[in-house]
Amino acid sequence: MPSAFLSNGKYLLAFGFLAVFVGNFGQSFFVGAFGAPIQASLGLTASGYGLIYSLATLLAGTSLMVAGSWIDRISLARFTLFVSIGLILACALFTVAMHPVMLVAALYFLRLCGQGLLPHTGVTVMARCFDSHRGKAISVAASGVPVGEIVLPLLAALLITQFGWQMTWLFVAGFVIVIFLPIYPFLLSRAAAAGYQFNPAPSSVDQGKSNGRAGAARRELLTDRRFWFALPALVAAPFVVTGIFIHQNFVMDQRAWSSDFFAMGFVLYGIVHWVSSIVAGIAVDRFSASRLLPLYNLPMFLALAAVAFLTGDYLVFVLLGLLGVSIGSSGPVGGALWAETYGTARLGTIRSMVASFGVWSTSLSPFLFGLLIDAGVTLTELSAALAVYVLLACILASRSYRVSATVLTR
Repeated sequence: MPSAFLSNGKYLLAFGFLAVFVGNFGQSFFVGAFGAPIQASLGLTASGYGLIYSLATLLAGTSLMVAGSWIDRISLARFTLFVSIGLILACALFTVAMHPVMLVAALYFLRLCGQGLLPHTGVTVMARCFDSHRGKAISVAASGVPVGEIVLPLLAALLITQFGWQMTWLFVAGFVIVIFLPIYPFLLSRAAAAGYQFNPAPSSVDQGKSNGRAGAARRELLTDRRFWFALPALVAAPFVVTGIFIHQNFVMDQRAWSSDFFAMGFVLYGIVHWVSSIVAGIAVDRFSASRLLPLYNLPMFLALAAVAFLTGDYLVFVLLGLLGVSIGSSGPVGGALWAETYGTARLGTIRSMVASFGVWSTSLSPFLFGLLIDAGVTLTELSAALAVYVLLACILASRSYRVSATVLTR
């Protein structure tokens, strides 16, 4: 990466990375460590807990559509503060959650602020403030996810073992309060001193005008035929990866893979995820996100096809490695696409709308996969069906954003 890009933008890049990293506390790979102890404490069945998790995620995805647009209306520091307070509230609710209703509330704020708004904040700021290096900037911020995948699950397991699942959420809240809240204003102040303009333009702050422009941006996106051609590809990676991770025991049982062996594949997944994010960011700056959109899911297609038609223990590394390529590439490609196509004035509104579809897909896949598994569908059949879906999504994406759209009001 060019030294000037890193030296001039280091504080804003650090903010983007940190926002995405803290958002990991709401991601499925971290929350999954709490599933068994929560079910035991609240007396929930696996299906009951899955229903609560899906409901909270669905509600969070719907709220994200509106809440995410506020990054276009208020200062970045205030927006980040409000999101951080929501995440702290989620942690507090977990510490006293002894009823399913409270669990829904805790998961709702966790998924909204963690999975949704904090990554949305980091990626939106990168896409808005970096132009010629947009792809690389998004890849730096998106690197917060694979770093979290490598570090946080083990840390969560250790804390739960030592202190219990509810006390562990106090440690999460403490991290947000003691580390994130003091650091991010410092990073933003230094970025502003370096000349970066990350707050909404004064004309965007008027609430009436802002609401109208946000509505216009949503209508522009939803009435654009190309968006619907691109959408299956944009949600494919979170849909497939979440479904496989939530039902990983089914995958291991079907292929007789041990949990330790599968865990080795997760290490590869995290490393490939990280490297692919950086490489994809460089490729976006060179070739554009719209050109890469039909291509970045092809490794996932190959992974699913391999599991469907081949056998052998090595497939755990093929599956998780190739999934890591697609999920790692999805951040820079999807993050840069909207700025390339629609401009940056209403970028928060557009990204939050698209992110809502992604969150909805992660609430649907665990439930849908579970229904198919309960109906007796084998891993071979499920993988083959998913491979067909991903291939069709790539074909549709090739018919979407081939030519830049008319830019919304800048």
